[in-house]
Amino acid sequence: MIDSLILQDLYIYPVKSLGGIRLTEATTEQRGLRHDRRWLLVDERNRFMTQRQTPAMALLRVAPAYNGFLLTHVQRPDLLPLYIPFEATPERTLFVTIWDDMVFGWRGSREADEWLSEALGQVCKLIYMSDMVRRDVDPDWNPEGQLVSFADEYPFLLIGQSSLDDLNTRLADPVSMNRFRPNLVFSGGTAFSEDTWGQFRIGDVTFQAVRSCARCVMTTVDQQTSLRTPTGEPLRTLATYRSIGKKVMFGQNVTSTEKGLLRVGSAVEVLSLKP
Repeated sequence: MIDSLILQDLYIYPVKSLGGIRLTEATTEQRGLRHDRRWLLVDERNRFMTQRQTPAMALLRVAPAYNGFLLTHVQRPDLLPLYIPFEATPERTLFVTIWDDMVFGWRGSREADEWLSEALGQVCKLIYMSDMVRRDVDPDWNPEGQLVSFADEYPFLLIGQSSLDDLNTRLADPVSMNRFRPNLVFSGGTAFSEDTWGQFRIGDVTFQAVRSCARCVMTTVDQQTSLRTPTGEPLRTLATYRSIGKKVMFGQNVTSTEKGLLRVGSAVEVLSLKP
């Protein structure tokens, strides 16, 4: 058994690739934490948008509001805050593409489309994933048939604070955890100990650490300025000691079939290790 592990932080990202919200408690659902990445921005071709191609998305902050959230642009005070409900209605629908998946979505308001298009300087549309949509995790890595929201691949992303601390000792300019967009951050344990985990439990919810998370150029986007690091950090340094084949790994992709309530400060109990 591994002890002294504590759930340090909980994050949701209501709109994929926009700012996150730090929570003190969150409910787990079939697709991940409640309200996590249920909204998506798509371009004129109805293809998903992220900071990989549009780093200016980092400038759109998300703050909690009653039954929804507020979007603000950190460099555009002329754009009044935009309210978005946690859930959409099915009046307007659209098929959209995210990676290799085509899914059915409900459109947000025309006001939201206009605000976001103005904020990002290109035509975009806001799309909601309803509970009727089925988007499966890769079956080769998901024998339980787990669903996922508009997250890249998996319902949850887990990172240990010790892993980020280890990385920052190797960087000239330390980076924040927000470069990596985790849902679950734990304190305690050694750097990258999460790589070895199989099943673990937080509160009454049991999780399965499936595989390491391959990182991309998005980690080089400064979340305060939306500028890419000219040196390619932290990806460049991670590649020197966290590469498997041609992929750079940081964090664990996680699934769970259980519903429950997570609270910051709860103990994290490792139940098994990977073979």
